[in-house]
Order: sequence, then structure tokens, then C-alpha cells
Amino acid sequence: MTPAAERLAADLLHAIRRHEIVPVVQPQIAVATGRVVGVEFLSRWRHPEFGQIPPAVFIPLAEMTDAIHQLGRVMVRACCQFGAVWQKRGTSLDVAVNVAPSQLATPEFYEGLRAEIDESGLDPHRLTLEVTEATAIDDPVTVAQRLDALRELGIVISIDDFGIGHSSADRAVDLHATELKLDRSLVEAEEAEREVEAAIVFAHELGMRTVGEGVETPEQLARLRDLGCDRAQGYLIAAPVSEDDFERWMRDAMKR
Repeated sequence: MTPAAERLAADLLHAIRRHEIVPVVQPQIAVATGRVVGVEFLSRWRHPEFGQIPPAVFIPLAEMTDAIHQLGRVMVRACCQFGAVWQKRGTSLDVAVNVAPSQLATPEFYEGLRAEIDESGLDPHRLTLEVTEATAIDDPVTVAQRLDALRELGIVISIDDFGIGHSSADRAVDLHATELKLDRSLVEAEEAEREVEAAIVFAHELGMRTVGEGVETPEQLARLRDLGCDRAQGYLIAAPVSEDDFERWMRDAMKR
């Protein structure tokens, strides 16, 4: 680890406690209709000395230092509370949050998740847990059993970044996933059309919903539509924004 990385790793827990790492949301649409159907919760860190720290930098550091558990709880809480607010307004809006394999390995994660759902009043059917691809899952059988209990509540189990790293068909099957989220590298590459189609067919045959992430052009969205993808997310639709900015964006979107 470089000195700069060591400094950031040392600052992580303090940053979480000082609320320097904040949640932002990025909308998802139904590909067939263009209707906004959900949001993914993402985190952003503005360091007081180094400025904006990319998630690709601080999330791996959080996983290496176990700060991922504190950060994960903050994000789950924000996600559940946000979803509950829209639920009370009578708006059908799903909410998704990333979960690292290291979080899934601890019973405390499941206890904390249930507590946040109960406290917020969020309908579990509105919640999606996106299992990230960064590391392998040491005990997939135990994790699958724990996720089965969450799925019985109605929670959607999603395989994030499908098509790269550890995010494979085997992981989807082992964890009894109910959603596949296609990695942006597949969505962006025209030559990956057959791979995308195969993934969508595979998912639908097993009753899984599909999401294409990283959509940046109308052509990419059209390709997902032609291939039968269910949902899409990316800068073509909207950039990640604060909860307040999303509310304004949503009002404008509903007027279109």
C-alpha cells in the first residue's frame, strides 16, 4: 500500500463518522417504457485535504480495513429511509444498495439490515442488495442460506458487475440471485452483443430480472431494448445526484 493509500485508509473511519462520505442516487428506468422504476445508492467522499476521492479508490480500502462494515450500515440506513419516504408518498420506487462479500460473511450484517428495514418501515420488496464482484465468497453455502431468508422477505438479490471478476453465472446460481446487473464493459462494447444476449437469456430462463449499467448513448439503450433487458442505468438517463437533486429531477421526469 502506498503512503497516500495508507493515509486514506487511516482517515476512512473518521470520514464516515464526520459524514464526509455521503450517499448519492442514480435512477434506473424500465427499458421498455422509459419509466423511472428505482434508484441505486452510491457513496461519494470529499476529503477535506485531497478533495473528491473516487469510489474505485476508497471502497477497496474500506474492504481492506473493515471500514466497509460501518460504511455499509450507513448506506443501508440511507437507502431504507429514502425508500420509505417515497413509499409513504405512494410512489412505486425500488432502492438498491451495494453489499460487499465481506459484509455478507457476518451475522451482524443481516441483523443490522433487518433493524433498518423495521425502523424505516420500508417494504422489503422494494429493496435490492447488489452483491459486488471484488472478492470471492469464502462460504457461499452459508451466505446463500442467509440470503434465502432475506429473499423470503421479498428482498431482491442482485449480482453486480456481471461478466467480470467474480461476478459469474456460478455466483448467480450459488447465491440464488433474482437479478443480474450487466457490467458497463458489456453494455458499452458493440462486439459483446452476443455475450449480453446470452446473459439476458440465461437470467430470464432462471426467472431473474436484468439491468444494464453504464448506459451512455441512445444506441446502447436501444441495443438493450432489442435484446430484452428489463432495466437500464447510466449517464444517458441521469448522473448520480444528491437526494434533494433527485427529487427535483424526478419532478421534471414526471412532467415529460
